[in-house]
Amino acid sequence: MNTSEPVDVLYSDTDLVAVNKPAGLISIRDGYNPERSNVLQILSEIFGKLWVVHRLDADTSGVLLFARNPGAHRHLSLQFEHHAVKKIYNLLVFGTFDWQEKQVDWPLSVDGDRRHRTMIDHLDGKPASTAFQVIQRFGADYAMLSALPLTGYTHQIRAHCSTLGLWLLNDPLYFPRLYPPQPESKTHNRIELFQKTTSLPIARTSLHALSIQFEHPVTNQTLDISAPYPEDFSSTIKYLREKQP
Repeated sequence: MNTSEPVDVLYSDTDLVAVNKPAGLISIRDGYNPERSNVLQILSEIFGKLWVVHRLDADTSGVLLFARNPGAHRHLSLQFEHHAVKKIYNLLVFGTFDWQEKQVDWPLSVDGDRRHRTMIDHLDGKPASTAFQVIQRFGADYAMLSALPLTGYTHQIRAHCSTLGLWLLNDPLYFPRLYPPQPESKTHNRIELFQKTTSLPIARTSLHALSIQFEHPVTNQTLDISAPYPEDFSSTIKYLREKQP
């Protein structure tokens, strides 16, 4: 297994370790491809046995947290279970919208279709909430948003974002699909959407786990750990700023 990929440690003590996961590196072992490098394996060679607290998609960069003992794992897992952990993501989107802040409260079903997507499901879905806020607009069609998931379902931000009629840049799975449907709205096919990002520095799903806030499992102090943007994300922000009319 290749474990030479750099993983920046943001915080560590005897109970936990937080890193800035690079995009393209999976969080834990891939059952279909066990030789694929992953963050857990890389860190275990440095810190010894670690316990998984949460995960990030392979394309997502940013803060990833692991426990270093069973007690810390139980404490942190309960915080996640009770939605006591505050995670903030930044994302780059394409689409036209007129709000500055918006909370989405649409129920979700994980693995809801043949493509294993998380889907809006008002009949059998579980309550899910995401608070979005505009950080900066780049002309009429591009923007950087912050997203605070108030629940923690797989692909929650991606599913809620697409249902707002927005495309998370380079997301290959979720495309704009307004709810409720608005026939008068302008639509784009997938080829058109990806053509809009060919000149951008970023070539992966434009999602970054910016920060995580939680209670330390032993000291009970509030920890707020942030991860700087990777080069592709910051370069894309700069590019969009320079290109806006």
